[in-house]
Amino acid sequence: MSMVATQLDNMMSEKIGVIGSGLMGHGIAQVFAAAGHKVRVIDPSLESLSTVPERIAKNIELMMANGVQFEDDIEIILSRLSLSTEIPICKDCDYVIEAVYEDMALKQRIFAELDEICPDKTILCSNTSVMSITEIASHSKNRQRIVGTHFWNPPYLMPLVEVIKAKDSDDTAVNNTFDLLKRVGKHPVKVNKDVPGFVANRLQHALWREAFAIIDEGIADAATVDECIRYGPGLRWPILGPVENADMVGLDLTKAIHDYILPHINAAPTPSSTLLGLVEQGSLGFKSGQGFMGQWSEEEMQASRERLINYLLQQNAK
Repeated sequence: MSMVATQLDNMMSEKIGVIGSGLMGHGIAQVFAAAGHKVRVIDPSLESLSTVPERIAKNIELMMANGVQFEDDIEIILSRLSLSTEIPICKDCDYVIEAVYEDMALKQRIFAELDEICPDKTILCSNTSVMSITEIASHSKNRQRIVGTHFWNPPYLMPLVEVIKAKDSDDTAVNNTFDLLKRVGKHPVKVNKDVPGFVANRLQHALWREAFAIIDEGIADAATVDECIRYGPGLRWPILGPVENADMVGLDLTKAIHDYILPHINAAPTPSSTLLGLVEQGSLGFKSGQGFMGQWSEEEMQASRERLINYLLQQNAK
């Protein structure tokens, strides 16, 4: 066997632990199992845990039906999964990714336990979307091996994973995690500072703040705000980000525009008044059937979800 083949075998022999089998956890497990890794999925809920193979199989079937290619059959991919309600099953894993709900105390307990039971070589990752990785790691002794890996939902279709370097993260842990994610087909990016929201969520919610402020001020209604994004700059964003766009139009023009417009853009440190009012009256969007856009029927909500999934499937089939 060649040296290159041996190195590839070693990469695929890496064992992956995933803590949490919910919306994100089962999708993250799917990513690694489909790429050839043995995956241990841990969740205290047997009800959720028992449905992981079925949910992953349905995801793969839908992807295959839409032209996404896989190296292995579904049965082979599912055979790489091990399910358990106990965290110690991942004590021999090379990487463990925590994907539980956003509860700081819970995450701290999980990482403290993982730090105790996993050997020094194991890299420990949190899939939190906004919480401080440094704070999550603060109850652990070996904080240098703890990094952030923020997958986007659904993780088996969204390519982006933000790899966050916490205050005590070792560069080797960050780089190895980055390389692993590239090998399994993700598009990892390095976040050099552990700040709330990291990069993509800060950008996303800055846009949401202005979108809601436009509604607050009566400049345009909710549907118009979304149309302006979908039929305007949103069409460019898959191939042209804001920084490259600024270079393209000229930084002198960008400065001139910012000199004029930035004082008029919302910078409030608190949520939108319209958003607050909707939440107070129990209008929570899809959760309640009414939100910014008014009433949502079951058919309309399902159609919205399907449009998103179909679009992402098309992108993955390219």
